[in-house]
Amino acid sequence: MTLMRDFFRSFRKDEQGSISVELVLILPVLFWGYLSMFSIFDAYRQHSLNQKAAYTLGDVISRETAPIDDGYLDGSREMLAYLTANEDTDVALRVTSVTYDADTDEYKKYWSQNKGWMPALSDDAIQTLSEDLPVMPDNETVVVVETFVKYDPPFNTGLQTREIHNFVFTRPRYAPQVLWDDGSS
Repeated sequence: MTLMRDFFRSFRKDEQGSISVELVLILPVLFWGYLSMFSIFDAYRQHSLNQKAAYTLGDVISRETAPIDDGYLDGSREMLAYLTANEDTDVALRVTSVTYDADTDEYKKYWSQNKGWMPALSDDAIQTLSEDLPVMPDNETVVVVETFVKYDPPFNTGLQTREIHNFVFTRPRYAPQVLWDDGSS
């Protein structure tokens, strides 16, 4: 019994190899922490890119004086994919022309078009967006640009695959409203 007690006492006081054991215990935690920080930074970077791209598209569309068409929206979607460094299949775009009627206190859509998996807005859906739309004078028009981008984190550290949605409204710059050309005329 004394021999056993002396052995454990000397084993407890021996500090040889403790750094190696600590390294083996802490290295996975440090590595996971680094990958998590990198993933979180990348998610914030992607959100920032998407927001800047949405504002850019809103500004470009608001400057149009001629009616825009399906080909214009195809190009806008390609530009969104380029600005956010994504594939065309990972981005969607919805553009809506909205006016405010003070007599009925309602927002109404002139037109709504989409490119990608998100459907165009219906008249009822405009009313659900009324909290997100700005306070406008009677018969004022804005162009609402919504971008949707699929985001997949670079590492599986707890962040999930998600869809980044941006909602931007811009008043038309050089015309009373941005018109849609459906190709019928």
